[in-house]
Amino acid sequence: MGRGTEVGRQGGSVSAGQRGQRKGRRRPRAAWDNVTMDEGGMLLLPDSLIYQIFLSLGPADVLAAGLVCRQWQAVSRDEFLWKEQFYRYYQVARDVPRHPAATSWYEEFRRLYDSVPCVEVQTLREHTDQVLHLSFAHSGYQFASCSKDCTVKIWNNDLAVSLLHSADMRPYNWSYTQFSQFNPDDSLLLVSGVFLGPHNSSSGEIAVINLDNFVLLSRVRNKPYDVFGCWLTETSLISGNLHRIGDITSCSVLWLNNAFQDVESENVNVVKRLFKIQNLNASTIRTVMVADCSRFDSPDLVLDTGGPVPPPCRVFDLGSNREDDEASPAPVRAKEGLRHFLDSILEGRVPGQLSENVLETKVAELLAQGHTRPPERSEAGARKKYLIFTTGCLTYSPHQIGIKQVLPHQMTTAGPVLGEERGSDEFFDSLDHVIDIHGHIIGMGLSPDNSRAWPSGSVVADPMQPPPIAEEIDLHVFDLKTMREVKRALRAHRAYTPNDECFFIFLDVSRDFVASGAEDRHGYIWDRHYNICLAKLRHEDVVNSVVFSPLEQELLLTASDDATIKAWRSPRTARIHQAPHPCSRPFFSWFTGQRR
Repeated sequence: MGRGTEVGRQGGSVSAGQRGQRKGRRRPRAAWDNVTMDEGGMLLLPDSLIYQIFLSLGPADVLAAGLVCRQWQAVSRDEFLWKEQFYRYYQVARDVPRHPAATSWYEEFRRLYDSVPCVEVQTLREHTDQVLHLSFAHSGYQFASCSKDCTVKIWNNDLAVSLLHSADMRPYNWSYTQFSQFNPDDSLLLVSGVFLGPHNSSSGEIAVINLDNFVLLSRVRNKPYDVFGCWLTETSLISGNLHRIGDITSCSVLWLNNAFQDVESENVNVVKRLFKIQNLNASTIRTVMVADCSRFDSPDLVLDTGGPVPPPCRVFDLGSNREDDEASPAPVRAKEGLRHFLDSILEGRVPGQLSENVLETKVAELLAQGHTRPPERSEAGARKKYLIFTTGCLTYSPHQIGIKQVLPHQMTTAGPVLGEERGSDEFFDSLDHVIDIHGHIIGMGLSPDNSRAWPSGSVVADPMQPPPIAEEIDLHVFDLKTMREVKRALRAHRAYTPNDECFFIFLDVSRDFVASGAEDRHGYIWDRHYNICLAKLRHEDVVNSVVFSPLEQELLLTASDDATIKAWRSPRTARIHQAPHPCSRPFFSWFTGQRR
């Protein structure tokens, strides 16, 4: 095609000059006022007409048409044209505005298409069984993987990923490794696994590995094993323990442990009890993580839920400032409440027949009222760190998020070892906030969490029989500064396992994207601003863990039950790395050749 759009080019076309010389074909001068001609004297179509034609084309065709001539190139970059292309191609709701940081609709379209890590560039097959978890070092230069083959592997994250070290945990009587985390300065690696005890009983254990020489520094018991564990500071980590009180009542104890357990000094503790929290109806604390809210302007917690749209998640602030709390001491009120409840049972004033489980839960609640320490208030301007974990109050399946602030004086193992600072009546610690998800939480991450919702209107009558969970998985986002739900993303992935077999999926979040695995053999990537699914990343089995590089969100790793780890790069970085002489090819050349 030539430089201009020549009118009447086919079927004996004539130039404008030839038309003017024909007798009887003169036209009023006004008809020529809006005619545009190119440098060669050829007539050009009006920009408005080209615009209307381009509106009927797809993005790739618009970009290809822009190569024809300067006029088409200019129209193909029209802002209103790319705004329409954006909303239509990505199926974004029209009431969602453009990202505040975007400079143009064209560049925003290109960002979502060209910067999402959806191109598979490497598959790692060194594991011999299901790969359960991935974690990056804060520097981004290394990452670790845990697997059912009972090894934790440490990898160099170069242009091509290579294996640096593999540690076999079977000599320590582990069944498998399930979770890892680098400490803040990347000098130590926390590894969590399932420990086989006597008579084939299973519990959890945490190991700390020195990354300078890969020496095992310490091991800490962790119960239940899906507490996982996490770093609180550079050299201290959090573990859990579980104590049974009744058939469906227990208490979870969270411990602060020194990573270096060989301390030989009576003045330095290697372990310290942080919090002791009551569990009702067979619930337990699991999936403990630390949120450092002093590092972020707007920290988010992302949750994934599934099923019919549940009622809005309720956030309970459990701190109390009521003056009447001081009028009657808590132990006195608890004893009065328990006496009144027992009298009601004996006198037949309780409607219906109470089951043993209901009776145990009610008594445990009344006793805890008088033996629970209220939340401590932090000083204004103090650095805020929160423990965030899954919990519950109705059934054993995790359906609530518990939040407990760690105060500065609690971030060290120095001081009372077993919580002697508590009064004799303060047996339990209360939570600061509870977020009720009304669904089975199957994943949680800072700035995302997964859950599968219970049916609307469901009632938990038996804590050992939670409501059925749905196949669809939803995404929730909570602002940790306001403790409010701020966003709900579109569903895109599904899950199929029932309550008693449901497992945890590890999510991750970057500046612009949220990623998650799923049981449908895919990883998924969403845009955080537009709440749309941008990519599906295929595996041969369940995808258990996803993680973005902290250095570049255009690199994502996925781990699967197919025993592989896959590295995914954005189309933009894949083109750069694959080119003989690295240079960024034009956006349209990739778009037209790699439509997805």
